[in-house]
Amino acid sequence: MIANDIQKAGLKSSRLLFFLAIIIVVLDQYSKYLCTIFLDLGFPVSVFPGFDLLLAHNQGAAFSFLNNAGGWQRWLFSGISSVVSVILIAWLWRLPRQQQLLGIALALVLGGAVGNLVDRLLLGYVVDFISVYYEQWRFATFNVADTAISCGAALLVLDVLLHGASHE
Repeated sequence: MIANDIQKAGLKSSRLLFFLAIIIVVLDQYSKYLCTIFLDLGFPVSVFPGFDLLLAHNQGAAFSFLNNAGGWQRWLFSGISSVVSVILIAWLWRLPRQQQLLGIALALVLGGAVGNLVDRLLLGYVVDFISVYYEQWRFATFNVADTAISCGAALLVLDVLLHGASHE
């Protein structure tokens, strides 16, 4: 009886984490859709000093790595994202309920990975639009999915620092 209650609680926790990942995908895709409609490719729109909306198409990976590699990278990065997503889904499904920080971190990474995977599969590139800069120096243009992946990775590091690698 007690084991059954624990299993149900774990299932409910997993559902919330999957729901978080789905919310990330929806927010990511909707923001990309709006930016594609309202922004012109390559022309920044200033929001405030240090922050622009700048529509860009990235065929590569982070920081435009392999952006101009000829097209094969689309399938490589799609394959990597697919494998990582399946691993994260399995990990989240089996994650004990008490590992909440780890669960949130994994859900954020999963949502971001799927958000960018959707772009790669449907468009052949990832839509980026967030541009942060200081004077003449511009950081890489990114999107909601990239932000979720970065926040998830930071939370993964925090989880290891707080709980150790074994979660004893």
